[in-house]
Amino acid sequence: MKIRPVILVLALCAGGCAEKEPAAAPRAENAATQVARPSGLTKHDAARVSPGYVLYAPLLSNRTYLIDNEGRVVHVWQSITSPGGEQVLMDDGSLLRLGRDLDFEHFRTGGVGGWLERIDWDGEEQWAWKFASERAVTHHDFEPLPNGNVLALAWEKKTPEEARRAGRRADRIPAQGLWPDFVIEVKPEPPRSGAIVWEWHVWDQLVQHVDATGETYGAPSEHPGKLDINAGSPPPTVSDEELAQLKALGYVPDDAKPEDLEADFLHVNAIDYHAGLDQIALSVPTLGEVWILDHGTTTEEARTSSGGKRGRGGEILYRWGNPSSYGRSSPSEQRLGYQHDARWVPEGFPGAGRITIFNNNVGGSGEWSAIEEIELPLLPSGLYALASGAAFAPREPAWRYEAEPRESFFAPFISGAHRTANGNTLICSGTQGRLFEVTPAGEIVWEFWNPYAGSVRLKDGSLPQPGLDKDPHAVFRATRIPPDHPALRGRKLAPLDPQPEVTPRAAD
Repeated sequence: MKIRPVILVLALCAGGCAEKEPAAAPRAENAATQVARPSGLTKHDAARVSPGYVLYAPLLSNRTYLIDNEGRVVHVWQSITSPGGEQVLMDDGSLLRLGRDLDFEHFRTGGVGGWLERIDWDGEEQWAWKFASERAVTHHDFEPLPNGNVLALAWEKKTPEEARRAGRRADRIPAQGLWPDFVIEVKPEPPRSGAIVWEWHVWDQLVQHVDATGETYGAPSEHPGKLDINAGSPPPTVSDEELAQLKALGYVPDDAKPEDLEADFLHVNAIDYHAGLDQIALSVPTLGEVWILDHGTTTEEARTSSGGKRGRGGEILYRWGNPSSYGRSSPSEQRLGYQHDARWVPEGFPGAGRITIFNNNVGGSGEWSAIEEIELPLLPSGLYALASGAAFAPREPAWRYEAEPRESFFAPFISGAHRTANGNTLICSGTQGRLFEVTPAGEIVWEFWNPYAGSVRLKDGSLPQPGLDKDPHAVFRATRIPPDHPALRGRKLAPLDPQPEVTPRAAD
């Protein structure tokens, strides 16, 4: 099996083949290959593309762009930081974003944030809150809540001794320990403060079958609501060349070391919230899984296995993508490979209640990506059907997008996809900065290659990462903004004149 170096570094597990073909849409028309990388708008089927605009930020730029379907920039927000990951257009026209603290010296890996900031339509700061220390930092993604609070992903550090006491195998504990993920809910307190009002820590929901004397000892297959701390493949040995490749892509800092990647053993990279269920979805790429949690708990209940709206405390209510991680299948049943952007399809949209997922590395091949859409086995109680000894359904996705040829669509990291109101799906192949929209039948009706690069510099004037002068067009995620979005009411969205200066793409 051919594994590209970047995939090896990211420690993907090899998946297996399904026993039958999934219920999928017809394959798409020919897509642009990974070798040919144009710039700007390359396709626009006005009759079938979703109306409105697209919001996105180049991975290492301090600008966030709103473009129309002609590929023209109609608005720009500028920040003092480059993006740590997600950005969201709020109803009042402000931009809520995760900002990357360029001076932060800890947690040296991809996706580091540190700042949550809200900038109004005219670029004035409304709120900024820093959560970055030697012990913990926000990263990758956040989710605004209906009550005005914000859910955010974070890492915390556990020492090698804490990892050993939790039942982690000694040969899988790096010298600096582990960085388990946790979720915080912060109440903004403008202009520059915030109060954490709720927390969930994966470290509170562990099981292991290594140390029989440990408090977390048990059979993972009997505890599907808990994380087997030894699940997944051991991290591979990272060569200097492979680490340099990730640095050149801008995904890890210049001073990152192999043990940094080993410590980040889960690397949760997406969070979404379902208000009707009061539940949270997480993407856990190193295990090839999507998890669902109960947000209807107190922080104290979230540390246990009881209480909350669903009576399970902070346990995982549902998980999909790799049942071998909880001992209920062989690794050949793995469906997801280092996936990103797991999110519910909103109410009123085709496929409402399902979850869409950007499957970066289908089958562990290191060759192609796909979009998966799964139907959840939701019960009236808000729990999820699970037969004794079986894995969570479904066995196959309800819908899948693959390119033709499938190798022409491959993004080894970042990226995302989501359903639009007309039933199409907007896809961000983030590594190349390629944004495109497909119909339910898999036809590409709109395509845009990000022509704008990052301009953020460190205090000494250098680029934040090496290699960005060659291809700084990567995009973490993109979002379709409908024309009736509350933020756009009464605003004149004429194309900027002049348009922002483009950055030519380097030849592959």
